[in-house]
Amino acid sequence: MGAESRAVRLYRTMRLIREFEERCLAMSLTGEIVGGIHPYIGQEAVAAGVCAALTQDDVVASTHRGHGHVLAKGADPKRMLAELLGTTDGLNRGRGGSMHAADVGLGVYGANGIVGAGAPIAAGAAWSFQQRGEDRVAVAFFGDGALSQGVVLEAFNLAALWRLPVVFVCENNGYATSLPVGRALAGDPVERAAAFGLAARAVDGMDAEAVADAAAQAVERCRAGGGPAYLECRTYRFHGHHSYEEQVALNYRDDAEVGDWRARDPLRTQSTRVDEATVRAVDAEITTLIDEAVEFARAGRAPEPHEALDHLYADGTTTRPGVMI
Repeated sequence: MGAESRAVRLYRTMRLIREFEERCLAMSLTGEIVGGIHPYIGQEAVAAGVCAALTQDDVVASTHRGHGHVLAKGADPKRMLAELLGTTDGLNRGRGGSMHAADVGLGVYGANGIVGAGAPIAAGAAWSFQQRGEDRVAVAFFGDGALSQGVVLEAFNLAALWRLPVVFVCENNGYATSLPVGRALAGDPVERAAAFGLAARAVDGMDAEAVADAAAQAVERCRAGGGPAYLECRTYRFHGHHSYEEQVALNYRDDAEVGDWRARDPLRTQSTRVDEATVRAVDAEITTLIDEAVEFARAGRAPEPHEALDHLYADGTTTRPGVMI
């Protein structure tokens, strides 16, 4: 059997994210996932396309809407879902939850509940790769709402100044929570990054192949020592900012607008590039995988109260003189 085509791999990754997210959304609405989630449904082409350009040694820093990034980088959906249910089988033993899933072994330096906070983390990782002479690349995912955060602009500046191997990926889904990007952001997102000297371009974030091509070029530039790159992936979330919007029926988007973007569903687009038998096989495979993940996560145990302070500090850490903990 020959190697699987990129088209199939992208479709499988997007199908995994879609079904994982749909189950999570349902489980959050019943209260099984406490605190809800920020659904990634509709944006799957970005995570799948970008992570397809990375090796296992490359790293990503994610966002509050990070399930797709973590799964696309290779996380086990069983342990990811267990993390969302807060059980000790989770990626972070249930301490991180939806917004803070991490797996350093996979190069996932953490989802992050602070808007734009992944940008300096990725820049710092890229700086360490450069200092050690390692052929590795860091990626920072963030939304359009992060483009006016000072910490993101500081990361742009240092990355360009030091020619760091980092790719900044802006997932422009058109809304910062409920605020339309046109009412929040002055100027053009690509020009804003280009002003710092980043190799910047926009790409159709609803097309996984287009994202994968653009990401591959950006990553290659970084590996060749060409300095940082920036991709603005123009995409859309099919659901609200947070699952609570489903519960309270909050609606700030025109139905026609949502319908237009749903007509460009990235999974449907990618499925046309794969033969129907393979699509059916992948769909069945993913359904089984997510069924098993749900069963695994539900069977886990919650941390005991006396374990509340476990894993907060690295073992063997010594304090500075005069510091009390």
